[in-house]
Amino acid sequence: MKAALLKEFEETLRAELTKLTGELERVSPQIAKGDAFDADYTTNGDKEDESAEKAAEIGDNLSLENELSTAVRDIHSALKAIENRTYGVCKYCKQDIDEARLRVRPTSTSCVACKKTLTQEM
Repeated sequence: MKAALLKEFEETLRAELTKLTGELERVSPQIAKGDAFDADYTTNGDKEDESAEKAAEIGDNLSLENELSTAVRDIHSALKAIENRTYGVCKYCKQDIDEARLRVRPTSTSCVACKKTLTQEM
């Protein structure tokens, strides 16, 4: 991969990492800092509807935390691949991943053909 294109992808990944980390800090400061999650259930409310609302909020936040944490992890992996000079190479067939695929999903680790095979989309 050409150096200019690689630099472009690295800048894109770093910008997305900054954005996602900010979101993660907003949703779950404990996770963003690397601390174990320690829920405080004493503030769930005295009334049944308050408790249900708080439980729904906790569930939504846990789902969002998981999604954001996964995205952050994938970006870190992509940046490590750039550092190791393996970025843009399919981890299965060792062929170059198409630039168009990387533009759509810069954290891709497999080419379209291998991904289709893995998900059995023929």
